[in-house]
Amino acid sequence: MNFASIRMVLVATSHPGNIGSSARALKTMGFDRLYLVTPKSFPDARAHEMAAGADDILDKCVVVGSLTEALYGCQLVVGTSARPRGLSLPGLMPRDCAELIGTQPDTTQVAIVFGREHAGLTNDELLHCHYHLNIPSNPEYSSLNLAQAVQIIAYELRMKQLSMPAPVASYQEKLATTGEIEHFYQHLFDVLLAINFLKPKNPGRVAQRIRRLFNRIRLEQMEVAILRGILSHIQKYLK
Repeated sequence: MNFASIRMVLVATSHPGNIGSSARALKTMGFDRLYLVTPKSFPDARAHEMAAGADDILDKCVVVGSLTEALYGCQLVVGTSARPRGLSLPGLMPRDCAELIGTQPDTTQVAIVFGREHAGLTNDELLHCHYHLNIPSNPEYSSLNLAQAVQIIAYELRMKQLSMPAPVASYQEKLATTGEIEHFYQHLFDVLLAINFLKPKNPGRVAQRIRRLFNRIRLEQMEVAILRGILSHIQKYLK
């Protein structure tokens, strides 16, 4: 497991202290890649106060304006959510998540996404993810602090890394990045609209299910190229 290939993404964090505490949680477990999507207040002295020595994580964290930007180049995306959703994404618990990431080649770019303190991730944001990660807390009081959630996931990943045997060389096709997948979706939806499979005024629910289908498959770069080639031939035939 290559920690340098794993980024932790915090979406729309409202309190800068939670950013600092999350940076501290990451550094104690050996991680140093932190991405912030539209934080309410950052940079902020309160973040550095709560970082307790993890200022280097804050100094080099990446601040972006959208989740799409934060996931650029990623091939495996796991979204955290405390609440069950109607999206039917494959579910993981923290240890399962660590096991899954531990099976990936060290070159696989991984993102673990954490939502807002008060509301978590939206359904649209979760549709950018391949898996839905849930921390099994007390159902009568499931309110985990953001940094606590980050710490739990980072801890499980570290424990998995410490328990892993020496790597054995093997060949695996390179997974498509989130950017390549998004371009494929746009290409696919353009074709589906052209053949009237999707309705321009209400494509939402069907489009969501199509995204879930391909997210479960976790397409490789060559597979995306083949699919887009098929779509291009369909477009040429329609003309």
